Amino acid sequence: MGLMFYCKCSLCFSVLPHEWRKGPWGNKVRDLQIVKDYQPFKEEVQLRFLLYGPTGAGKSSFFNSVDSVLRGKITHRAAADAVFHGSFTTKYREYKIQKVPGTHYPFVFNDIMGIEKDAGRGVCLEDIKLAMKGHVKDGYKFNPISYISEDNQHYNRDPSLNDRVHVLVCVIRGNTAGLQNDDNPSQLLTENFETKLREVRLAANDMGIPEIAILTKIDEACPEVDRDIRNVYKSKYLKKKIEEVTGLLGFPPSCIFPVKNYHSELETNDDTDTLILSALRQMIESGEDFVNDL
Repeated sequence: MGLMFYCKCSLCFSVLPHEWRKGPWGNKVRDLQIVKDYQPFKEEVQLRFLLYGPTGAGKSSFFNSVDSVLRGKITHRAAADAVFHGSFTTKYREYKIQKVPGTHYPFVFNDIMGIEKDAGRGVCLEDIKLAMKGHVKDGYKFNPISYISEDNQHYNRDPSLNDRVHVLVCVIRGNTAGLQNDDNPSQLLTENFETKLREVRLAANDMGIPEIAILTKIDEACPEVDRDIRNVYKSKYLKKKIEEVTGLLGFPPSCIFPVKNYHSELETNDDTDTLILSALRQMIESGEDFVNDL
């Protein structure tokens, strides 16, 4: 059972008698219809969601999970690897999701190389900032030691509103969300990670770009959630993780969405879909507000 070594006290993984946040249970049909019916107020703009975060957090898997929910079948369009050490994503990739043959949903996902704690590894933070401004084109291969130059064929010199990022999505592993310390040496967010993620957040804030955080691998983080995903908002462990993310990175708790990505399943599941759709709906609403306020 995932990561029980974080704490020897079983009480840490117990569930509360009542949800500490009202879960979206029963909203799948409604939220799915809202997503299917969504059309941008500004017809010339398709919303752009940029996924970023530490390596191994599940950025590509989150896109695959959204794709699976909207297409009603398990998909693996964005390459992901469960055992690869470092970032499996090396290029800037743009993904659209097919709605009906010949048409797509009016939003796109951009996936990037993961952030790593060591200098000279992982995505260069300046590339993330340039991508947010719309200067990076699909297919750009990241260089961990330098950011994209203006003479690169994948550099967009004159980005339109459609090229810019409209929602920045930070993806963090729920089973390693806290700051590393001597009592918890296996945690992922070292001080270097915290500094880098905060730098990206500050850049997004300067640009006015709305942000949300996705907390992945919740089934690995808490055995009670692994047993029944509806325990997600009763889990003491996940409540603490969300509080840690808020304290470390500054995300309001209402902007942090715990999800379970599809990875070994052969079919979709209503409760898993419900959590993913809840996050996607917030992304769409935030992006629409941002575009309309410009």
